[in-house]
Amino acid sequence: MLSFLYARQSGLGDPVRLRRAESTRRVLSLELNHNRDVDRIHGNGINTLDIEAIDGRYILSGGSDGVIVIYDLENNSKKPRYTCKAICTVGRSSQHVHKFSVETVQWYPHDTVGTKDPKVQLCDLKSGSRIHILQGHRGEILSVRWSPRYEHILATASTDSRVRVWDVRRASGSLFTLDQHNGDKSKASSEAVNTAHNGRVNGLCFTADGLHLLTTGTDDRIRLWNSATGENTLVNYGKVVNESRKGLKFTVSRGCSPEFVFVPCGSSVVVYRLHSGELITMLRGHYNNVDCCEFHPDYQELYSGGKDCNVLAWVPVLRQPDIEDDETNSKRGGAQAAINPAFEDAWSSDED
Repeated sequence: MLSFLYARQSGLGDPVRLRRAESTRRVLSLELNHNRDVDRIHGNGINTLDIEAIDGRYILSGGSDGVIVIYDLENNSKKPRYTCKAICTVGRSSQHVHKFSVETVQWYPHDTVGTKDPKVQLCDLKSGSRIHILQGHRGEILSVRWSPRYEHILATASTDSRVRVWDVRRASGSLFTLDQHNGDKSKASSEAVNTAHNGRVNGLCFTADGLHLLTTGTDDRIRLWNSATGENTLVNYGKVVNESRKGLKFTVSRGCSPEFVFVPCGSSVVVYRLHSGELITMLRGHYNNVDCCEFHPDYQELYSGGKDCNVLAWVPVLRQPDIEDDETNSKRGGAQAAINPAFEDAWSSDED
């Protein structure tokens, strides 16, 4: 850390390097936060989470019970141990509650459309009417994602083992269909041509820059694709158990070097290096299968939801003090040494 600070101060290093290095360190030190609870509102499994991108303060959740909840992540109590309170709930008593399971919640304007119908329907949120229908899939749609790089590019995943990439400005079919064999017919049976997975494709996630697209399937595989060409990059993540019959919500870090992928796997969240496929760690804390996870880029935190009806917070371990800080604090004595330097009075003199 000191070398990065010196390089930045002297103009020898790009400030971005310091930010990426610290973000990466924080992600690699994630652990379950036993001091932060989240109100338990859902009566059934939690299917989906989404953190609003403007302030990063609120998180949406949707459950199998049809209930939607908004939580405030800010620590208003200013105490080390606190609970993220539910500030708004569309519960079973509300006239607006869903009759069935809520599979996706997202903050506007990043809304998506996907149903059990093989057709993808684009809707105008103001009028509620359908403005465009995308046809090409032969099974129900399990995941839909907009590209963060191009607002008109859309990726869809289906039970027909296919992933299609669309330009919604065009009235014709999809731009291309992802092929796990990259067009090599000798490696595929006639049924497997132009399929992304050898099973249902139930998860999609673009990288933050939109240059790559990740997919998950019930063939227990994760695949990384070039989102511009549709090429399978052939990164091997190993076997990732995926028995979910519905959509699986996974996520990618932002601002790290290298970047990381967080994928629900049974009752754990598995962490991989994005471009090498190396298994980094497994985050264990849920009592039942995990269905969704969401990365908070402002604080390098992770939130996960599962069938145990819990939302868990995974936060970075606090950095150990540098040698210089340690020596300085030890000279000041016991009580003073226990104070985090970030909260010390930097204006008063030692004589006060």
